[in-house]
Amino acid sequence: MMIRKAQMSVLAEAAATDFENRMVAHLNKCFPAACETLQEPGVRETIRYGINRSAHYDVTTERDVCKYIDLMMVFGRDFDTRAELPWASRILNDRVLKNPTARIERLFTVAKEEQTK
Repeated sequence: MMIRKAQMSVLAEAAATDFENRMVAHLNKCFPAACETLQEPGVRETIRYGINRSAHYDVTTERDVCKYIDLMMVFGRDFDTRAELPWASRILNDRVLKNPTARIERLFTVAKEEQTK
């Protein structure tokens, strides 16, 4: 059986929609006040923005993208470029940590430490 490019495109779009729907539910559960403020269209736009921003750092697995978007919800939409959060950019751009999952795990750990300061 051969899958054509058009079929692959439809499958990829369905997977992206499914991920977005699951992220909407996740964010509403974990960040209800922010989601209420954003309303559903804003939450969906935030998710799409987070998917695009995380891809800039080669972060593409669902679990890692979810963590990246969670950090956006806690530290702000552009936490990765904010001068007052230099640790975020430093970790995301650290090429010694070649594995994107390792960078996200490190980022998440440091973010937790920063929150308790």
